[in-house]
Amino acid sequence: MSVVRLEHLTKIFPGGTTAVDDFTLTVADGEFLVLVGPSGCGKSTVLRMIAGLEEASGGDILIDGEPVTNWAPKERDIAMVFQNYALYPHMTVKQNMGFALRLRRVQAGEIDRQVREIAQLLGLSELLDRKPAALSGGQRQRVAMGRAMVRQPRVFLMDEPLSNLDAKLRVSMRAELSRLHQRYRVTTVYVTHDQVEAMTLGDRIAVIDRGRLQQVGTPEELYQAPANRFVAGFMGSPSMNFATVTLEGEDPVGTTLGGVRFDLPDVLARRPGLRPYLGKQIVIGLRPAAFAVAPPAPVAPTLRVVPLGVEALGDEKHLLFDAPRNTDGADAGTADDVPITVDEAAMSQLWTAKVAQHADVAIGRPVVLSLDLREAYFFDPRTGAAIPAAGTGAAEPVTAGALSGGPASRPG
Repeated sequence: MSVVRLEHLTKIFPGGTTAVDDFTLTVADGEFLVLVGPSGCGKSTVLRMIAGLEEASGGDILIDGEPVTNWAPKERDIAMVFQNYALYPHMTVKQNMGFALRLRRVQAGEIDRQVREIAQLLGLSELLDRKPAALSGGQRQRVAMGRAMVRQPRVFLMDEPLSNLDAKLRVSMRAELSRLHQRYRVTTVYVTHDQVEAMTLGDRIAVIDRGRLQQVGTPEELYQAPANRFVAGFMGSPSMNFATVTLEGEDPVGTTLGGVRFDLPDVLARRPGLRPYLGKQIVIGLRPAAFAVAPPAPVAPTLRVVPLGVEALGDEKHLLFDAPRNTDGADAGTADDVPITVDEAAMSQLWTAKVAQHADVAIGRPVVLSLDLREAYFFDPRTGAAIPAAGTGAAEPVTAGALSGGPASRPG
């Protein structure tokens, strides 16, 4: 087990594209840390620099306090599991798993013992004489993991190892990865673009956007106390809904959504940092769970929306609708206003509401939604920085530059 420290790590590709920008992060001894972010944010580039497969343009990589930035990959004692498994097709499972030990000139009997021990742990004992072509995707992935585990490295690096598996197998493999890590506690850095995977696997999560570190914390910290609008929108499924509103009055403070005035009860006591924004614009964030289908005679203000999409998921339904606009009359439209097609840019701006599984909702049929604003989030409209709740803050400080975004990235 080892401590991995990245200090001001930078990667600039030929042509001047900055993929990783002033990246500083510590992975604790025995920790399972997940790097998560959208495609092209630089997370795989960070992983490849740790492995030595990509040369850093600046900064330092330290393992157990020892600088390894200029070391060759084989000198770092790191094992990497790739997205495409990277198994030797002409070798059996046993030969694939023991290959690194053979390169180290370990005695054949010891190689056999270690391979069989790991194979039993991973449920591969009956497959040792098969070649990769005769294995399923999940079995190949376990072989790739076993090959890394047999080496007993100081650090595991995993680059989206489950992305090629079907949904059900991904769930079981996540559980298996968690179980293996609890048993061996090898320092692990895991890359994924799937925030659900990140939240279920990671001891801590590092969120990256455009090559810059946005926030580091436990899954609960990132979900409950996001440092900025990007983290808030990325962590959580479906993602958070955002609108630019004006904070009105002071006792009580309220705001207008879709032409409807909503009170924000005790909001200044819960988020004292909102006081400078009174009478000014601010970005409000609402989780889809903040919505519900209103009763026939609601006592609180409601929103009338026309669903453009309804996703029935068994235990709940998701409604997709246009973001409320503060127009006169606040007319949400009618069924005739539902477009036949919605382009990708417009889809990204739609709001999502979670409602009960038995809710009687349909595309194009207006529905009245109640809204719980007690758990609303607020963000500075210029920097995107979150206005934290009293007694809370970001899980780990990030720079002001990270809050407002960074340079364009190369697909990572």
